[in-house]
Amino acid sequence: MHEKQKAARIALILDELYPMPEIPLRHGDPFTLLVATVLSAQTTDKKVNQATPALFARAPDARAMAALDLNEIHGFIRTVGLANSKARYLKALSEILVHEHGGQVPRSFRQLEALPGVGHKTASVVMSQAFGVPAFPVDTHIHRLAARWGLSDGSSVTRTEADLKRIFHESCWNKRHLQIIYFGRQHCPARGHVARDCPICSWAAPGEGADRPRQ
Repeated sequence: MHEKQKAARIALILDELYPMPEIPLRHGDPFTLLVATVLSAQTTDKKVNQATPALFARAPDARAMAALDLNEIHGFIRTVGLANSKARYLKALSEILVHEHGGQVPRSFRQLEALPGVGHKTASVVMSQAFGVPAFPVDTHIHRLAARWGLSDGSSVTRTEADLKRIFHESCWNKRHLQIIYFGRQHCPARGHVARDCPICSWAAPGEGADRPRQ
């Protein structure tokens, strides 16, 4: 099956399963989305969502976050992985937002990626979900499934992002990356996965039962 045909069939399944996917990180505006996304690195969304309500009640914007000392920030996020580093990131990026951007989250990949703790994936999440700019953030689920479905070779996250942007239409990138994340969590785990029982892998995954009839 040609990759464009495969992608179209995958898109139909994802649209049926997740017609209006919501961002799994709780937030209320671009700043709180930025903070939650920084916190989500190497930890679960569930842990982030448990920690952020109290943090955002205390520091709902960049000025309030910048005014907190590191110990207080750490106290709110101590259950999140890499809490020490992330506390430093949150304070430092908030100070930069206040001093260089008027307290607002910039609408630029370059300016976002210049912030402490903000890499390309985090910037892509903010640009796509806060500002509606087409982007395709690639997390571990997306990277894994793109390779499993034969849409990319799995050699790097950068390659996966480029391949998915080429295969899927730009107008659906912001929705599609969320759909793949949810699909990976609910239908396509990394371990113990039975390809023939998967709505997509049963026909799309090379070497895992693709194109074989489901029993």
